[in-house]
Amino acid sequence: MQCRENKVDPLETEEQPGYVERRVRRHRGGESAVANDNVGQEWPVALVYNGISHAVMMCTPRDLEAFAVGFSLTEGIVERGSDIHDIEVYYRDDGDALPHAEVHLQVVQQAFASLKDKRRALAGRTGCGVCGIESIDLLDLQPERVPDTGFLARVAPDAIERAARELPAHQRLTMLTGGLHAAAWCDETGAVRYAFEDVGRHNALDKLIGELVLRRENTTQGFVFLSSRASYELVRKSARVGVPMVATISAPTSLAIAIAKQAGLRLVSFAREAGFVEYEVE
Repeated sequence: MQCRENKVDPLETEEQPGYVERRVRRHRGGESAVANDNVGQEWPVALVYNGISHAVMMCTPRDLEAFAVGFSLTEGIVERGSDIHDIEVYYRDDGDALPHAEVHLQVVQQAFASLKDKRRALAGRTGCGVCGIESIDLLDLQPERVPDTGFLARVAPDAIERAARELPAHQRLTMLTGGLHAAAWCDETGAVRYAFEDVGRHNALDKLIGELVLRRENTTQGFVFLSSRASYELVRKSARVGVPMVATISAPTSLAIAIAKQAGLRLVSFAREAGFVEYEVE
């Protein structure tokens, strides 16, 4: 995969900070005062494959190269990172039109032909991973089986507790705004190695997976820790790239549990420093 530097013209800006400052009026204890506050950025991000727009997702406009790689893999658009030949990221904020970004990817012809056959055009909202599909029949609910590499046997007994303890230190944008999700990659001891934030939990996971692929990390030798509930698409995305375990701070859904079982993926939720809940145990 060869990725060139972001092109810049008069309508384009550098990568965004992930938050903006806004004037607010705070009301507390019967009194009010004007102050400055930080708010997480949410932009439309168009994913364009071989010149054809496929999806528009609402994202925090940071780490969009990693996001595009992760999305392409977890949505089954490409089978491997090497199917992506080139990526160009454009940020457009001229002060008049709605700020937005475009990510242009060049993918192998086989992947592009398959993409056109799917006729899928997402209009993704912040909290939804499947908005815009044309029918229920297009839902992909048959996960790949996660390979047994022996990783789960090596996970330390306190790994999840350690991940829960370390994650807040990697949530800079959340500390500033209070409004973003995080997805972290942890080793067998629970140490957080990478973490990404976004207004959408599935976007944060795509950014994380994309970064792992760009760094040529083995996605079967670690686990995902999410500052959100475990919804089906998060488990589905993780299974597609062979992640053996997903841990979430909040609750799972019934479909997430079912897909984790089909995939042979270990799912734990309500993950805290004091413990966690494991699902679909024998």
